Amino acid sequence: MCEPLFRTGYIGLGSNMGDPGAYLRRALDALNGAEHTEVEDVSPVFRTEPQGLRGQAWFSNCVARIRTALGPEALLATLAGIEARLGRVRELKWGPRTIDLDILLLGDIRWSSDTLEIPHPRMCGRAFVLVPLMHLAPDILISGRTPADWLSGLVYSVNGDAIRQEESDA
Repeated sequence: MCEPLFRTGYIGLGSNMGDPGAYLRRALDALNGAEHTEVEDVSPVFRTEPQGLRGQAWFSNCVARIRTALGPEALLATLAGIEARLGRVRELKWGPRTIDLDILLLGDIRWSSDTLEIPHPRMCGRAFVLVPLMHLAPDILISGRTPADWLSGLVYSVNGDAIRQEESDA
């Protein structure tokens, strides 16, 4: 029997409803318990100013490094199942949410379908993704550039655990 091929992936997590820290922990526990998937490391949690729809609570965001044998669509289905179990309701684009789970990177896979794009198409314009990712993988290349390289083109600030970013086309 063939052993499954495991890849390293990076998942963005965010929450701004209820107890965001508890939702992040529950999502990480569920991800760690998913078939053929293990959470290897998690960045610090940052409080981040909402992008796109400003008049809502700040988010708690982090990035998890995982090892998984799941392919892109199977991993997406797993993340959607976790979101549903944790009460995610998709009403407003960029609106409040109990939990948001995004595949940022999955090994060296480049994937494009109606439901999923890898690498995540907007990650390089989002300080709330790049700052936590830099803690886990400062030398990782995304389209030939490191997280720090991508951050150098953004207008943002980090003050302790708080990230503010000037409004963009997030």
